Amino acid sequence: MIRHSEKRNLPYSAEQMIQLVSDISSYPEFIPWCSDVEIKNKFTSEDSTLEILEADLLVTFKIYKEKFGSQVTVNYEEYQIKVEYLHGPFKYLLNNWSFIQNDGFCTVEFEVEFEFKSKIMQNLIGSVFNIAMKRVVSAFEKRAETLYGF
Repeated sequence: MIRHSEKRNLPYSAEQMIQLVSDISSYPEFIPWCSDVEIKNKFTSEDSTLEILEADLLVTFKIYKEKFGSQVTVNYEEYQIKVEYLHGPFKYLLNNWSFIQNDGFCTVEFEVEFEFKSKIMQNLIGSVFNIAMKRVVSAFEKRAETLYGF
């Protein structure tokens, strides 16, 4: 099992950050190795505080290309996003985002935990995973700066 977590204080609101992270369709524009996204299903609660969607992401790295599906639950009331694995190369995948509003900034907490079905893939990715996750989190920070200024 591979785990990674990040915690950042960013000069944006929790509302801005949850909107940015929940905009999965735009990931290919700024997330490293994410080459395509397909939203399969989408449900929004009557009061618009909860959104649940199923999405397939295509990850491309050199000659490696893999699609995996997940269910994303966005809770706008609690400023949380939970990602659960549906299909693809993993045994399991869990991913959580929390956005905590503070005076003049937002604390963003990101956690991911997964295990590949293939032990070879697990060993290959495990050696570079933390570096890759730092690049992904930095991509979200740069996207926030592009969208909201600094």
